[in-house]
Amino acid sequence: MEKKDFEAWLDNISITFLSLTDLQKNETLDHLISLSGAVQLRHLSNNLEILLKRDFLKLLPLELSFYLLKWLDPQTLLTCCLVSKQWNKVISACTEVWQTACKNLGWQIDDSVQDPLHWKKVYLKAILRMKQLKDHEAFETSSLIGHSARVYALYYKDGLLCTGSDDLSAKLWDVSTGQCIYGIQTHTCAAVKFDEQKLVTGSFDNTVACWEWSSGAKTQHFRGHTGAVFSVDYNDELDILVSGSADFTVKVWALSTGTCLNTLTGHTEWVTKVVLQKCKVKSLMHSPGDYILLSADKYEIKIWPIGREINCKCLKTLSVSEDRSISLQPRLHFDGKYIVCSSALGLYQWDFASYDILRVIKPPDFSNVSLLGFGEIFALLFDNRYLYIMDLRTEKLISRWPLPEYRKSKRGSSFLAGEMSWLNGLNGQNDMGLVFATSMPDHSIHLVLWKEHG
Repeated sequence: MEKKDFEAWLDNISITFLSLTDLQKNETLDHLISLSGAVQLRHLSNNLEILLKRDFLKLLPLELSFYLLKWLDPQTLLTCCLVSKQWNKVISACTEVWQTACKNLGWQIDDSVQDPLHWKKVYLKAILRMKQLKDHEAFETSSLIGHSARVYALYYKDGLLCTGSDDLSAKLWDVSTGQCIYGIQTHTCAAVKFDEQKLVTGSFDNTVACWEWSSGAKTQHFRGHTGAVFSVDYNDELDILVSGSADFTVKVWALSTGTCLNTLTGHTEWVTKVVLQKCKVKSLMHSPGDYILLSADKYEIKIWPIGREINCKCLKTLSVSEDRSISLQPRLHFDGKYIVCSSALGLYQWDFASYDILRVIKPPDFSNVSLLGFGEIFALLFDNRYLYIMDLRTEKLISRWPLPEYRKSKRGSSFLAGEMSWLNGLNGQNDMGLVFATSMPDHSIHLVLWKEHG
């Protein structure tokens, strides 16, 4: 048939086809299909797919595609990546979607990294780690053996753990290898803190001492307390050492000379914790950069402006209850912005700028749960049976890890959180190393460590 005649015939057929009912149209199509060969059927199949299946990710501008994808949850997006290569390419290129997904999991986000494929990989790594936490498979355990009497004092920094024991020694351990780096003869240690050159110990013999790691020599001896020294802290920049004692006092010492500069009074119970830290917020009483001393006893936390003057006066006294049957636990957190402490009433967080209580967190059966570490995203807690991780955004416990039951020995144990940066958000790099350490009745140290990613 000539082209002109074919076009005329097609026009007539089209006019007639449009005048038919739907049932007649369907019968007409069925008849035409029955008359068609393989070439016509293949042509019909290809065109039907185009007409009936519209790929919106291929047809829409990329910006609109990204906007639509933001409404889908990450698990659905991962399923959508399997639809086609084009879908996988578009979905993988949506940086904001994967960054948001990582944030929702409690992951730290570096906004300067704009490589979308990087963030999709980070999300996949994050979802694996969070699944391990949920399934109680994120950690592993180890032990350090070397002391011959009770280990009472623990301090952790940069992959190194210091232990002080009733066997009149202190040891420095490499947590990753379990090897003892230094071992020196000391007095009975109730508290320890160290840096690269020195070790500072508070003792049950009522004194504080400073030791040199390399030689084991005692370089300073701080005498003046009339009770055991339970906590020490120091700052080389200020040349100040502070100590909290069972004699109800806090003493301020010149670190280099051992001279007592001041004795801070006002506590009515043993001072079990002292923390020397730079302030990071402004108020009527202090400015960012000021050094602040916190001291805690069984019922109260006292705040001192240690950096301004040695003969300082207490700025504020914090407590959770006037009821003396409610006591504070001796694990105090202060990062320059917030003060956090726990008691049988719950976990208390104070705003350091105003001293107001921001919130009280009360997990189930909190009377037996103690604070180990507190960050922007997570908190690390423990009781007689488990180590817990809490998501502070929801105040829900998201993971737990069993602890040895024989920790409950009446001989007592000391407890310590390890790496702390992950509490402000995991990032795939800070979830390694020590999580928790405790001394055991057999004089060993029980370690809980991050397990490597699967």
